[in-house]
Amino acid sequence: MSFKNKFEAYDWEEVKASIYSKTDDDVRKALLASKRTLEDFKALISPAAANFLEPMAQLSHKLTQKRFGKTMQMYIPLYLSNECTNICTYCGFSLDNKVRRKTLSQDEILREVNVIKSLGYDHVLLVTGEANQTVHTAYFKEVIQLIRPYFSQISMEVQPLETAEYEELIALGLYSVLIYQETYHKEDYKKHHPKGKKSNFNYRLETPDRLGQAGIHKMGLGVLIGLEDWRTDSFFTAAHLQYLERTYWQTRYSLSFPRLRPFSGGLEPKVEMTDRELVQLICAYRIMNEEVEISLSTRESEQFRDHCIRLGVTSISAGSKTNPGGYAVEPGSLEQFEISDERTPAQIAEMIRASGYEPVWKDWDQIFVQ
Repeated sequence: MSFKNKFEAYDWEEVKASIYSKTDDDVRKALLASKRTLEDFKALISPAAANFLEPMAQLSHKLTQKRFGKTMQMYIPLYLSNECTNICTYCGFSLDNKVRRKTLSQDEILREVNVIKSLGYDHVLLVTGEANQTVHTAYFKEVIQLIRPYFSQISMEVQPLETAEYEELIALGLYSVLIYQETYHKEDYKKHHPKGKKSNFNYRLETPDRLGQAGIHKMGLGVLIGLEDWRTDSFFTAAHLQYLERTYWQTRYSLSFPRLRPFSGGLEPKVEMTDRELVQLICAYRIMNEEVEISLSTRESEQFRDHCIRLGVTSISAGSKTNPGGYAVEPGSLEQFEISDERTPAQIAEMIRASGYEPVWKDWDQIFVQ
């Protein structure tokens, strides 16, 4: 049994029609509910809910403060490699993007780590393209063992792995894995992933199950907003999250909302999402789920990120470089995508304090997970 079985019981067009048919009364009912269902979530992400943005924002703020207090987790990505054997229409690392490739050596990784530590970070997100011949489990094991003394929390966003491989990495200190489905629309997924292992929709869909079976401490879900109708994709993300929380209840969960950003070769979004709609989505997820962590990256603008601090977000990146060696080794190498908020970690931390919150540079101590 995996989420694939539940997923196949849904019809994309029927779900979409249901979301767009929700009324003001459905939204009011969802806001007043003591325990919200996926049908309530449909109402909260529907066009009808645009008229309720203020009460949604107030409720989201209240629920976030109740569960997370006035803290904001800080994290930074460390790009290890831009090598990739997939063709993805939206990514600067795509195989058909003819640029020089780079995978960091151990010495280069330590140079990057020194810069990241000087910025104050104790939580790092390791990121690579998907190239199983060069950035594979053995490489990941070496990297985790290399940097483990420097960080309290190590997360990864790499290609999907097998359960046994995740177990090996967890034993070495891996804490969290981010795995984004990109889109739950099977036909459009094939269009955007025509070549490479990533073209296997079902294998990617079942990755969170393998993570849960491996006993991962935390996993992150999300879709790439702009590939398909964001409301329908978000419903499937919520359904996936609900299944995982019920099946692997000891694992913590986070959500991210990456909007399609420019890169070398560029794909125009099929569907545009406004800032107001992203606020609506963030609030809808928080109202639906008081426990889930919500992350916002440097893809978003300064003004938007400053505003969302109070609306349900619990973690934020700062000073991000989206290319291997971007902090010290090779600042001019190929970026995965362009960032929008270019403020330093110190500037972001000051903004967080000025908003009445406390920046937190690590999430846990080793003693708590023994």
